[in-house]
Amino acid sequence: MPEIAKITTQKKSKHRYNIFLKENEQEYYGFSVNEDILIEYYLRKGLFLTPEMIEQIQEKDQSYKAYTLSVKYLSYRMRSEQELIDHLRRKEVDDTYIGEVISRLKQEGLVDDVAFSEALVRTKMQTSTKGPLMIKKELVEKGIQAPNIEQALSLYTFEKQFQKVDKWAKKKLQVSSKKSRQQQIDSIKQSLLQKGFSFDVITEVLNNIELERDDDEEYEAVVFQGEKLVTKYQKKDSGYGLKQKVKAALYRKGFTADLIDRFIDEYLSEH
Repeated sequence: MPEIAKITTQKKSKHRYNIFLKENEQEYYGFSVNEDILIEYYLRKGLFLTPEMIEQIQEKDQSYKAYTLSVKYLSYRMRSEQELIDHLRRKEVDDTYIGEVISRLKQEGLVDDVAFSEALVRTKMQTSTKGPLMIKKELVEKGIQAPNIEQALSLYTFEKQFQKVDKWAKKKLQVSSKKSRQQQIDSIKQSLLQKGFSFDVITEVLNNIELERDDDEEYEAVVFQGEKLVTKYQKKDSGYGLKQKVKAALYRKGFTADLIDRFIDEYLSEH
């Protein structure tokens, strides 16, 4: 039966100890343990250990290691169960101990996918312009199950989405642009869809926003776009053909017929 010959502190970790064993006058390295395990099993020089005891101590140490790695990882921010599992696997912790530590952390309330999901949704609502669909994608990537996602996203009510989209859209529409109002609206719709808001919310907001624009400002945009089009098309066209191409292009950009005609009359009358 092996006997503990000596115990030394590891150089890189003052809280881990190397256990050296002696058997038949031969001394050799046995295993290492955390300080808490050392104390729990009262490991000391001269103590005899059966193979079963050594196996039990090593298993307890592996479980403790998985737990301390988990607590450290959780100390920075809340984590989903899957995030924690992935972290422990990267640290080469055996799945047996991962299952044990996850169960323990759940009992202690340190791992809770429902609370995690709701906290993430609240944070995204308060600190970002992400919509529910984008947040849902993030929750899926973190391994959250569908029922928990649905429960968490219920916090992001239609009213809250409307307020978020309304504020963002109005801010964008206030910025001076050389695009037509329709182009601005289309751009806003596309951006909001990419942010994860539903078409219903976007449509509701835009239907309630004052979309009228000062005619002078809109005409400035017509002139800006029109002059670029004239430069582009006059290399190959002139006269009626040039006017028709410019007219059609401006119409596709969302400008109204009366403003287009005004531009044609004022800028292309001599062509």
